[in-house]
Amino acid sequence: MRVTVRLFARLRDIAGAGELQRDLPAGASVHTVWRSMVSDFPELSAYESSISCAVNADYSRFTAAVADGDEIAFLPPVSGG
Repeated sequence: MRVTVRLFARLRDIAGAGELQRDLPAGASVHTVWRSMVSDFPELSAYESSISCAVNADYSRFTAAVADGDEIAFLPPVSGG
């Protein structure tokens, strides 16, 4: 199956793109998507404990299942006021 991965802020900088396509096996989870990203961009691993994720614009957990055509977003923490 194929999903779209959206990255924001520093994550986008590390990957060099704000949107990427990923081919994944059936039964994949958000965590599977994240691990595939870290495999290609190891510097992302530093953010694993602090990022938020969303599936099709709804906040989600890393354990959530993903389906063909889903959009997975990874959002780093933000600061400011």
